[in-house]
Amino acid sequence: MSSDFEGYEQDFAVLTAEITNKIARVPRLPPDEKKQMVANVEKQLEEAKELLEQMDLEVREIPPQSRGMYSNRMRSYKQEMGKLETDFKRSRIAYSDEVRNELLGDDGNSSENQLIKLREERAHLLDNTERLERSSRRLEAGYQIAVETGPLCFVPWMTDSVWTTPVSLFALWVPVRFTQWEALAGHRIQGGE
Repeated sequence: MSSDFEGYEQDFAVLTAEITNKIARVPRLPPDEKKQMVANVEKQLEEAKELLEQMDLEVREIPPQSRGMYSNRMRSYKQEMGKLETDFKRSRIAYSDEVRNELLGDDGNSSENQLIKLREERAHLLDNTERLERSSRRLEAGYQIAVETGPLCFVPWMTDSVWTTPVSLFALWVPVRFTQWEALAGHRIQGGE
């Protein structure tokens, strides 16, 4: 039984070497040859999977005393198979990117154009950010001035006699209240509550 397993191992080694070679060539081939190569690699990957299944069956038939060594080999072969499938997917992605570019009429300059566009957008964003920061600083300065001078705005024209005469206090209060009422009424007319 171990001779069958070793025969499968040799077949697997030859097959994986061929697959690795073809996977490395896929991205560099012309489109027609790439399609054929991809189909060929897919068939060989299926053959390799079948060989792994046969090897797994052989390992199960081996007596438990010597099965551990063959089980370790099987794990490494399965890992190698997973790596081959991952490499094949990567080469197909490179292949599909090239096909997509051909179909869309993109040439090699598309990445350069995208890079230029990204740089322009970044410069535009930086300009807008600087403008926003300047506006924010002006608003903060204006707010600070309003906070500092707010209580002082009414002081120059008010005298001590204004605060002591009830009639003059009412005269100051009525226009302020009337203005607030007009603002509230205008807000209600515009649809607010």
